[in-house]
Amino acid sequence: MLRITDLKLPLDHDEAALAAAIIARLGITAGELTGYSVAKRSYDARKRTAIVLIYSLDVDTTREADILQQLQQDPAAMGGKIAPTPDTTYKFVAKAPAQLPLRPLVIGMGPCGLFAGLVLAQMGFRPIILERGKAVRERTVDTFGLWRRKVLDPESNVQFGEGGAGTFSDGKLYSQISDKLHHGRKVLAEFVAAGAPEEILYVNKPHIGTFRLVSMVEHMRATIESLGGEIRFSQRVDDVLVETDAAGVRQMRGVTLASGEQLRADHVVLALGHSARDTFAMLHARGVFVEAKPFSVGFRIEHPQSLIDQARFGRQAGHAMLGAADYKLVHHASNGRSVYSFCMCPGGTVVAAASEPGHVVTNGMSQYSRNERNANAGIVVGITPEDFAPYGEPQNGIASPLAGIALQRHWEAQAFALGGGDYSAPAQLVGDFIDNRASTRLGAVLPSYTPGITLGTLDEALPRYAIDAIREALPAFEKQIRGFSMHDALLTGVETRTSSPLRITRGEDGHSRNTRGLFPAGEGAGYAGGILSAGVDGIKAAEAVARSMLAE
Repeated sequence: MLRITDLKLPLDHDEAALAAAIIARLGITAGELTGYSVAKRSYDARKRTAIVLIYSLDVDTTREADILQQLQQDPAAMGGKIAPTPDTTYKFVAKAPAQLPLRPLVIGMGPCGLFAGLVLAQMGFRPIILERGKAVRERTVDTFGLWRRKVLDPESNVQFGEGGAGTFSDGKLYSQISDKLHHGRKVLAEFVAAGAPEEILYVNKPHIGTFRLVSMVEHMRATIESLGGEIRFSQRVDDVLVETDAAGVRQMRGVTLASGEQLRADHVVLALGHSARDTFAMLHARGVFVEAKPFSVGFRIEHPQSLIDQARFGRQAGHAMLGAADYKLVHHASNGRSVYSFCMCPGGTVVAAASEPGHVVTNGMSQYSRNERNANAGIVVGITPEDFAPYGEPQNGIASPLAGIALQRHWEAQAFALGGGDYSAPAQLVGDFIDNRASTRLGAVLPSYTPGITLGTLDEALPRYAIDAIREALPAFEKQIRGFSMHDALLTGVETRTSSPLRITRGEDGHSRNTRGLFPAGEGAGYAGGILSAGVDGIKAAEAVARSMLAE
């Protein structure tokens, strides 16, 4: 089979045009084309009046051997960009022995823990997965309790529970990670097997949406259990059992649950989410190596989705092949800060994502249809450990690696107070924010955030350097998307959980830097950002565990 890349056709082409383009590219007859499938489809909308679709195609032809021989002699023949179709099949690195002295543990059942558990189960290691939150449907009820009744369950919310924070998101399934071993293809294939639409295997920016993710997570849970895995909900890990030998080598020996129960294990995948703050503190106290890392803070911005569609697609706005338009923006502010759009959710809603009482946190979410009236995205400012060092208590004169958490908590508590102390979020119209004037009434853009908003000023909702940078960036973004700085667009605060504020450092073998048998992975450990990259990292963690167990 041959892979043709970068084949461009008009947006409204018919099926016959695709076959004709293949025949023309390969220089074959219609009878020599025996079949083809779409490997990838994207679009180029840089010229709004001439949007084109870009294909990568896997082609069967009776002339394959001749074409490959011709390409060996002249790689630029037939326009180049033709090669044998790569093998993207996932290959397991190990198979568990018939008898296991101890089963591996996986802590957390977000995308990382889900895939770590799934791959371990598929290799026969019968993992035990410990999730502090509830099963996904129970968790959904609790999450709606905050959104509709302003009642927060600290153990069952947007951040904690089966499926992780990604369950209540846009369900984006793309990433910029290097993936030479095609782990990402494994993630997408398992999602399709669990009920995701097959298009996620080939569209350029696949997404699923919240409600579809719920049933898919349940299907994957059933698969893990059918393979001998065990899943325990409402099982928070409160301590780790670490043994230190005479040479000072630290080795994992198990965990202690909130109930007091101890589970013995020499191999533990630490697949925490980025909001497991109490667990981060416990690990630090137990001597597990952690270090502060950069992350970002900012606000959610909402515009009419129709405005974004028109700005990106012009007269083709609303075309079924294009869907709801997204955007990606960056501005380098005069104070040295970078401001960028984050987790853009076309046709979505801004959601309450707090996990601690007395704090307000925002995030974005979309359904598969992406048909809500507003587009939303985080507009965030990058910050470094030097920025948040003053928020933590120094240890021996050195800034605490947990200082980023202290910064998050400070501004989330401030947002709670500015919103009125009932999980309403502080908000301000973009025009008023740019003019440094408090907002007193809504305009054309109605907020999607529930439990509700409190209009006013956001000047006290983030550090001054962040406010100044965002205030400068919004008019600059207008140059890229007409209408972006429209007066009635809405800012809602605060967005503080863009990524983990620390890294639980690991070596190339997957083990913790200073604790053997502990395998930090995923978003909470600082090695992923989003569903796809977290799932990929979970697979890598499972492979590291399998290799370690078989080597002992």
